[in-house]
Amino acid sequence: MADLNKAKPSEQQEAKPADSVPETIVIVDDEEMVVTSLRSFLSLETNYRVKTFTSATDALDFITGNDVDLVVSDYLMPEMDGISFLAKVRDIKPHVPRIILTGYADKENAIKAINEVGLFQYLEKPWNNDDLLIVFRNGLERNKLLRKLQDKIEEINKAYGELQGLQKDIVKAFV
Repeated sequence: MADLNKAKPSEQQEAKPADSVPETIVIVDDEEMVVTSLRSFLSLETNYRVKTFTSATDALDFITGNDVDLVVSDYLMPEMDGISFLAKVRDIKPHVPRIILTGYADKENAIKAINEVGLFQYLEKPWNNDDLLIVFRNGLERNKLLRKLQDKIEEINKAYGELQGLQKDIVKAFV
């Protein structure tokens, strides 16, 4: 008889294999209230591993030494602006989707951020929680697909190298 007391996965969260590691999202904003709000919201609504920082330098140190799946940054911060920060993230982890979350939406900065940093998304404060979840899920899915693509490319390159080796062996056998 089936166990009727087993909990069903929340509709907000996808069921994941027990051995899988939750995706890591890094959030950087100089306002403690913003990082606390985002961390609390995401901990309630998702199973993401959320790391928050009020210092861009501290966040870069973390990103350098850890696997990261998505990075969100405020645009205006005293230590380093969001575009400069995300440009450094791109240099460290080029395939990780980068998002700017800003209260200072202007077309010129949005275009600059997209062109210079290769932003995945440009979001305005105050954000809509449902929209934020969709953007994060899409960014994380993009990251997974890029990793799978990279794995396939490596697999194809390895097979191609093995074929070239076999071809050389066949040519040697007939010469």
